[in-house]
Amino acid sequence: MTSMAEDRMGQDYIFGRNNVLEALRSERQVDKLFVSETAGGSAGKIITLAAKKRIPIIKLPSSKFNSKFPEDNHQGIAAQAAVADYAQLEDIFSLAESRNERPFIIIADEIADPHNLGAIIRTAECFGAHGVVISKRRAAGLTASVAKAAGGALNYLPVVRVSNLASAVDEMQKRGVWIFCCDMDGEKPYYSEDYDCALALVVGSEGRGVSALLKKKCDFVVNIPMHGRVSCLNASVAAAVVMQEIAKNR
Repeated sequence: MTSMAEDRMGQDYIFGRNNVLEALRSERQVDKLFVSETAGGSAGKIITLAAKKRIPIIKLPSSKFNSKFPEDNHQGIAAQAAVADYAQLEDIFSLAESRNERPFIIIADEIADPHNLGAIIRTAECFGAHGVVISKRRAAGLTASVAKAAGGALNYLPVVRVSNLASAVDEMQKRGVWIFCCDMDGEKPYYSEDYDCALALVVGSEGRGVSALLKKKCDFVVNIPMHGRVSCLNASVAAAVVMQEIAKNR
């Protein structure tokens, strides 16, 4: 049985070489592997297995690792575990089909803040989306903080985690999904588009917005007109504004 702990940010971790190795060998969902730079011996086997599963590996100096994970029995190895199972892209399309609806998908582009991601998932479920797609790297996973902010939405909404968002977008477009994103340099205000179609909405990260590669792949780029002195909205708030308009159109 794996040893679980919860840090000050409310994220779930597995500590110790045997515990982490067991988790990687099983079907347990692991978001990230943390390794102390001084870890040797069996740590190599764990790193190799994590790399094979395409799990992000973060190496930290011994002092920083010990500060982040003060547990005495960590043995220089810690894994951040998901609190809910990830779905497959097919699960999103199946849910839409079961409701006799055209797919409505949210793509979270490197949303690193767990509260923002949780709020986006919660809002997506409230407005009738069929799933959320997130990236493995430079993004929050399904941690306890995300689950708390999602307010129970993880029980109803599939969340898919992919290595490459651009490839996921290609797959969606092949299946007839139109890709929208909201960005400051969008051609039209978000409320002037027609969302009565199978669609995915790309939500940009807190710092740099939608990545250049994803924006290039989008079929439509919209903006949210700002009338105050602050130039942009929080990522989850911006997503909620556009999702409400999409729900109204559909």
